[in-house]
Amino acid sequence: MTTAALGQWVRRFADLVAQHRDELTDLDSAIGDADHGSNMDRGMQAAVAALDENPPATSKALLSKVGMTLVSKVGGASGPLFGTLFLRVGGSLGEVAASTPQELAAALRAGLGGVVDRGKAGPGDKTMYDALAPAVDALDAALSDGADLSVALQNASQAAAAGRDATTPMQARKGRASYLGERSVGHQDPGATTVALLLEAAAGSSLGASGSGRRDT
Repeated sequence: MTTAALGQWVRRFADLVAQHRDELTDLDSAIGDADHGSNMDRGMQAAVAALDENPPATSKALLSKVGMTLVSKVGGASGPLFGTLFLRVGGSLGEVAASTPQELAAALRAGLGGVVDRGKAGPGDKTMYDALAPAVDALDAALSDGADLSVALQNASQAAAAGRDATTPMQARKGRASYLGERSVGHQDPGATTVALLLEAAAGSSLGASGSGRRDT
């Protein structure tokens, strides 16, 4: 899994956010500020532009640039939360040009930890955690069972989508949506929806090219 593959993942995620921008904004209009889609689209387009302007050579440099761009360009809670996710993943991978699938899984778990540290959310709070945590668990489980990274990422993507769907009947306990109380029930969480796009992007990118565990060069 090379730095180039990580860059393709980021670009694929940016494309998916742009494609689903209006959907994400509609979801946020029901339980938030009605700006999640436009904010994330603006942030990811800025992140891709930053990568194009000065392509990073290492995993940490690439993902840190994405994370810092999101923190600076995306308003509300989404910028700090998704920015922290990318920053922690990059920090875990380190200043290397390639990583193993197991290192990616550990990095995504570190990213989950960053989201928890930043947002203080847990299972059932109706946040991005409810899609991200099952995805990280599914990735770990698949790799432990001997699956190659492409299969493991497909499993993680499916788990994220299931977690996203599971937020609909939940009552929000964190963030602006929590102010609505029972009125938040019946609405899919936009942050969890964006996480599902992130894992869909990973599964559809070249990240799986590193196979079952060797370090690519």
